[in-house]
Amino acid sequence: MIRSRIAGIGMYVPKNVVTNNDLTQYMDTNDEWIQERTGIKERRWADRTGETTTTMAVEAARIAIERAGITAQDVDFIVFATLSPDYYFPGCGVLVQRALKMKEIGALDVRNQCSGFVYALSVADQFIRTGTYKNILVIGSEKHSFGLDLTTRGRNVSVIFGDGAGAVILQPTTEEGRGILSTHLHSDGESAEILAMYNPGTHANHWGHHADFNDAPVADMFMSHAMIDNAQNFPFMDGPAVFKKAIVKFPEVIMEALEASKLKPSDINMLIPHQANLRIAQFVQQKLGLGDDQVYNNIQQYGNTTAASVPIALCEAWEKGKIKEGDLVCLAAFGSGFTWASALLRW
Repeated sequence: MIRSRIAGIGMYVPKNVVTNNDLTQYMDTNDEWIQERTGIKERRWADRTGETTTTMAVEAARIAIERAGITAQDVDFIVFATLSPDYYFPGCGVLVQRALKMKEIGALDVRNQCSGFVYALSVADQFIRTGTYKNILVIGSEKHSFGLDLTTRGRNVSVIFGDGAGAVILQPTTEEGRGILSTHLHSDGESAEILAMYNPGTHANHWGHHADFNDAPVADMFMSHAMIDNAQNFPFMDGPAVFKKAIVKFPEVIMEALEASKLKPSDINMLIPHQANLRIAQFVQQKLGLGDDQVYNNIQQYGNTTAASVPIALCEAWEKGKIKEGDLVCLAAFGSGFTWASALLRW
């Protein structure tokens, strides 16, 4: 049986460290308030002019490619997960292909937000299993800082997010019991608006009128001055509602992955949860009866980097020697959509 394995992994985070105390210059908040609710102590913000979602992805990809023992010319497909692309279109996948001077390979962009990397990994896994491609670059990268409401009005969202990128190279393996054992993807759009960024977009909303367009509804416009003036171009999140859903779906999708391979939580050597909120991760850890050495969290240093959080945490855990050959590793994520996903792999 052909499975896919992670042959190389890399990460990149900006040098600019933003502490909770640094945020007090923008909004009414404090270190204790942020840590109590999220577990976050600091995050990284990209340089405003020199770093983009793509440039960070390229740095992470270069490391993953080198560690896989291949060159950029050997990559035959790209899957790029992000909610913060450089442009509304085209996607970042082609920008990575250009930056790394790759062949004219396919590039697929995945917009599943917090679950994006696990979704992207699952897509790449299918291509490997069917023999379609042999070296797939899978990326999760985010530059949240350019789109946050840095005022007291937006603090419930803005204190949470950071910037960064993670990448892996997937290759085929026929070694028994190794590689990605299974992936599991889910969605429930019933509460899609609970965690969303409504504008710019083409949806039908009812947020006032714009006199310059014959009193046409703002909904008729992709983006307007009125939307900006009314702060309607920032993310919205009902935190408590997201928390309640996440603590149910996180354990469910992890157990689904374990049961598919006839395994149990105690078999996990390392759980890498999406770094949404330290309180969520701690709840999941307790629910599954896992020890501190079985779960890796780094939200304290990087904040929530959405699609980048799983590969960044996975890379960091591996670099620190917390993941070794033969270990059972579970990746899990939950976020906007709502979407949630898991992947179980033998390192």
